[in-house]
Amino acid sequence: MTKKEFTDFDICQIAQSGQCFRLRPVPEAENTYSLTAGEKYLEISQQGTEITFSCTEQEFESLWARYFDLETDYSKIKEAIDPEDIYLQEAARIGGGIRILRQELWETIVSFIISQQNNIPRIQKCVDALCREFGETAQDFRGDAYSLFPAPEALAGTTEEKLRELGLGYRAPYIVKTARMVCEGKVELESLPELGYEEAKEELLKLCGVGVKVADCICLFALHHIEAFPVDTHIKAMLKRYPKGFPFERYQGFAGVLQQYAFYYELHGQK
Repeated sequence: MTKKEFTDFDICQIAQSGQCFRLRPVPEAENTYSLTAGEKYLEISQQGTEITFSCTEQEFESLWARYFDLETDYSKIKEAIDPEDIYLQEAARIGGGIRILRQELWETIVSFIISQQNNIPRIQKCVDALCREFGETAQDFRGDAYSLFPAPEALAGTTEEKLRELGLGYRAPYIVKTARMVCEGKVELESLPELGYEEAKEELLKLCGVGVKVADCICLFALHHIEAFPVDTHIKAMLKRYPKGFPFERYQGFAGVLQQYAFYYELHGQK
């Protein structure tokens, strides 16, 4: 176990921010979440600013510190918000524990293809079904089995009909075709992290089932282009608050962080 102290970090808010679909509450364990990412399994417990990670110090430093973007000072981003923008100030106050994750690219592509016209519980169910059916099996630190996210080859080799049986619906052909495009090298995932935001987005738009919003989600949540600003129904509602237009110029280079604060606020903060 590795214990750390962090401000501007709330694992519950991160889990509910719509970024990641395999970050889940651990039943009967207060303020504890499990995460499967890449080939690793992690449990995260939080009490105030103290966070416990179920891994060695070496694994934390080599993997999870970067994954959770723990080296970025999010307080500076909040300080940059216009003090007269009451909405954004409140959104940052309510959702200020969110950080932009650095997720595995292939999993993020498939997950956000699934996310179209979908809600978070159903997305999670679909992702779980894919992992159980096509993912390899590994063991966590307790010796319990868990499923990895399936590789492109595993999904390229299946059929649309099989994916429909798993509840993927009209997204099934998108996933099969995208997996085959990746396997055939029509879009080289290995090269995308080296590209700038606009270039990476252009490449992602070549994939079947990836439109502008999904491409922006992938750029933000996997490639860490924090200038990306995905617009879904929640963000459209937020943008109506800015009749003269959202001040993108003021927040150039980190608007995606504010998008997450606004998304969380629209979903959870105004009840």
